[in-house]
Amino acid sequence: MSLYYVQKFLYELNRDEGKQQAYMADRDAAIASFELTNEERAALTAPDIGMLFHLGVNGQILMHFAALHQIEWADYLQRMRDGIQAHGPVREGVYAMTGYEGTDVHAKSLGQE
Repeated sequence: MSLYYVQKFLYELNRDEGKQQAYMADRDAAIASFELTNEERAALTAPDIGMLFHLGVNGQILMHFAALHQIEWADYLQRMRDGIQAHGPVREGVYAMTGYEGTDVHAKSLGQE
């Protein structure tokens, strides 16, 4: 798994309009230079917000990616919840370190209060 490269791609994409245009024109070509697994490539090209969250992508980075795809806030939050339901707890990154599983007190971070 290469969470670093997924987040690096998203960070660059979120800040560069030229990269956004290239990504929207040809998603596979836009991610080709990054060392990613097939699972990560599929999630980035779909886009699969739930899988990306499950993989450990930081929500601050992920929300801008969702906005690029015109995913409304409530739908963005639901897609993260659905990702946990479909794929299980967050695998890696800060949410995995804090034990995030999509329930209990951590639900506040997804607006599930």
